[in-house]
Amino acid sequence: MTATDPLDETARAMVAPRKGILAIDETTPTCTKRFVEHGIESTEETRRAYREMLVTAPGAADYVSGAILFDETIRQKTSDGRTFAESLRARGIIPGVKVDKGTRPLEAADGETVTVGLDGLRARLKEYRGMGARFTKWRAIFRIGAGLPSPQAIDANAEALGEYAALAQGAGLVPIVEPEVLTDGDHDTKRCSEATEAVLMAVFAGLAARGCRLEAMVLKPNMVTPGAQSRGQPDPTEVADRTIEVLRRCVPEAVPGVAFLSGGQTGAEACVNLNAMTSRGPFSWELSFSFGRALQYPALEIWDGKALNIPAAQAAVIHRARMSSLARSGAYTVEADRVPE
Repeated sequence: MTATDPLDETARAMVAPRKGILAIDETTPTCTKRFVEHGIESTEETRRAYREMLVTAPGAADYVSGAILFDETIRQKTSDGRTFAESLRARGIIPGVKVDKGTRPLEAADGETVTVGLDGLRARLKEYRGMGARFTKWRAIFRIGAGLPSPQAIDANAEALGEYAALAQGAGLVPIVEPEVLTDGDHDTKRCSEATEAVLMAVFAGLAARGCRLEAMVLKPNMVTPGAQSRGQPDPTEVADRTIEVLRRCVPEAVPGVAFLSGGQTGAEACVNLNAMTSRGPFSWELSFSFGRALQYPALEIWDGKALNIPAAQAAVIHRARMSSLARSGAYTVEADRVPE
């Protein structure tokens, strides 16, 4: 294949300069939990309305290259009668969809999991592409603890990620490969760095074993941060130094882009750390973002399930998207992040 292959072009467009990927692919239980926290009833319609509010925010395409949808959402329509995929394409945003089916306990492993969903995946990928999706996402999670993540958990999830990515590319879809080392725990940044490197090394070995084309994929990893229960605040300089060190050791130059997940960070925290990283460039790959909560909050709280609040909620979404865009360009400042009165 040549450099003009459609999958290569899509992958590069997903990590285009100044833009990132909006993740609105929360499962129904996760979305319901967040709604309940804000006193919003979770129904198929309220979830549809909320996600429509996010993707139709005026000017979103200035900062958002693609949106990851959930199975429920890609089958729904926006208020104007178009499918979500059609509505996104009309706005210049690439539609994608989460294709894994969650996790199951890994046998003989202490609290570790493996992501499932390979059964029937080929048929589902074909269906999603027919619905208008142009990329997909598969998430694997890894916990840090005594002897964790174990080689068994790393290898099982790396193999699944490789199989998924190969199937996605075979179906004409760009795979987002998301190996997330969770922040749960009191570990320090060095321990997170070691775990993240071990995971990424195995993931790229798994991708190579399945013949995945690196030019036609996007990596969505965690930033290297201390555990959420560790003492003190993460130092952006250390986060940036250790994250970039791991990426340079593990991520081949052929990969077009690295789109970081926010991993429970606030929008401002994620921007500070991303900005510290991008300021150390240039790199062989684009450094971008694929944020969920870090883009959606405080929009969810402002929306509150009420149509009257949509303009203010959309303004909050655009503000967070613009700040994330500045961060991936190395131009973010705390002063710029102050929301105008």
